[in-house]
Amino acid sequence: MQASRLVELPYSSLDDDDEDDNMAEQDPGVWYPEPPKLSPFSHCVRYLAFFWNLLFLLLGLLTLAVGVWGLLAKSPLPGGVPLSSDPMLLFVLAGLGASTVSLAGCLGAFRASPCLLRFFLGAVLAFGGLEVLGGLLLLLARRRLRDALQDLLLLCLLRYQDDPDLQFLVDEVQRNLQCCGLESYRDWESNPYFNCSAPGVQACGVPASCCQDPLQNGSVPNIQCGFGVLGLGAAAAGAVVHTGGCGAALGAWLQGQAGAIATGAAVLLLLEAVGALMALRVLRDITAVRVWE
Repeated sequence: MQASRLVELPYSSLDDDDEDDNMAEQDPGVWYPEPPKLSPFSHCVRYLAFFWNLLFLLLGLLTLAVGVWGLLAKSPLPGGVPLSSDPMLLFVLAGLGASTVSLAGCLGAFRASPCLLRFFLGAVLAFGGLEVLGGLLLLLARRRLRDALQDLLLLCLLRYQDDPDLQFLVDEVQRNLQCCGLESYRDWESNPYFNCSAPGVQACGVPASCCQDPLQNGSVPNIQCGFGVLGLGAAAAGAVVHTGGCGAALGAWLQGQAGAIATGAAVLLLLEAVGALMALRVLRDITAVRVWE
């Protein structure tokens, strides 16, 4: 008996385990769980999430390109205008943010990267929360918003010649709303170029976008139609330019467009929610497969 036990000692327990495993693998009666397989719907959602984010990536890059082009086209800024007050900076920031988040979602869906998908979900939730918070603040602080809008219009009047983008915005507002200045056409006296004491041909005048008939002979733009208007009386000036201010007209226009603005905000939130749901489904499928592995 002792000799037989000494013969059995060299066989280790590890070898026994390996033999048992091999036998188990060869035993057709033993059931082993199969790895989870993605359904056709999951593959469809993954491809849709990729192309969805690719579309918004292209839109973000287009917005970024427009903003960069606008900044480079007038660099250096005339009149010493700081970069932070340039309207084209909004296009740059919006395009950079949208393209970065969309790129993360696009690569996350294409490479099946949980890290990128989590970053995408967090960014979309953060943007959506900021949009909802901003909408609530707009509803609760309408008076402050109106005051801030008037301050912005006054700043645009003061820097009318300093920034081509501000000049374009002011001209479009005055031309479409048929108004002039902030509260009246005499607000242009605060502009250093239109003030009556300023040198040059624009002194005591207003921009051509204030004129009731800015076209000469019905076809040619008349950029001199507002010259000398500030030196006229109220009745004479009213026959040439629009004397009402843009502050009240812009406020009334925004109130009339409140439904369209709310609809646009709701559509934007819906698009973000759809993208987040698709990314969440892809992330859940990826996590299920990796957990089994």
